[in-house]
Amino acid sequence: MPRTRKPKATDVPEEILDHFAGPARAMSQTDVDAITKRFKKALVERLLGGELTHHLGYPPGGDKPPDTSNQRNGTSGKTVLTDDGPLKLDIPRDRDGTFEPQLIGKHERRVTGAVTTRVWRCTRAA
Repeated sequence: MPRTRKPKATDVPEEILDHFAGPARAMSQTDVDAITKRFKKALVERLLGGELTHHLGYPPGGDKPPDTSNQRNGTSGKTVLTDDGPLKLDIPRDRDGTFEPQLIGKHERRVTGAVTTRVWRCTRAA
């Protein structure tokens, strides 16, 4: 069975690291926690948007296939409890209500285990 490679800190592009924690930027633990939370929110929402794109079969702003009547229908606010505290998310939805997110399921309010572990599993399965 092949071993999976663990991501290294050096796998993150320097530009991203400089954006969040530039060499001349002093940060407190509160600042680091806030940035981590914002990054986690953005990453989870991006992955949920990708799940909806896969479900519908066309990208946002793209042409809807003629054989489907289902389409994007905005977002719904949802707060999930994580190991790091509550995380407010904007969950994308479809008009028919048939979209079932895999990362954070419908009616799921408590995310057991780290959200980053779930994100890792979802990106590896794709």
